[in-house]
Amino acid sequence: MQKELRVAAYAVCVRNGHILLARWVAGDGSRRWTLPGGGMDHGEDPYDTVIREADEETGYVVEPVTLLGVDSLRRRYPRRLGAVADFHGLRIVYEGRVTGGELRHETNGSTDLAAWHPLESVPGLDRVGLVDIGLGLWRDRPAAGRGRPADPAP
Repeated sequence: MQKELRVAAYAVCVRNGHILLARWVAGDGSRRWTLPGGGMDHGEDPYDTVIREADEETGYVVEPVTLLGVDSLRRRYPRRLGAVADFHGLRIVYEGRVTGGELRHETNGSTDLAAWHPLESVPGLDRVGLVDIGLGLWRDRPAAGRGRPADPAP
């Protein structure tokens, strides 16, 4: 079994009752809304990752103002030639404040749209679970930075 670890940083940017989301394009072509952010480059600080990724995906300069928490998930999924991957995702979630830039869509990346959505419309969006996790951390601000129990190991 192949072990895979992905560390990523994301921003929850809420302004005037709206949340900034980017639409992620999956490998199969499906599209779902997610928090702006993504994978850390080797040697990169997660603070810098969220700034870079938010700019790439939305066009905005985002300042991470508060570390909201860390979400950990683990999944197994099939790989080529019958192999199985044991995937562990570590997602660092910041509260972000837009300080500059202009809204634009990413080109040639993992997302294709960026938009502000009213908070009350989020439950009706086709979205990844990270949006709910991020909003939960933003609303609850748990002292330990953990909004829900970690996913059990598969």
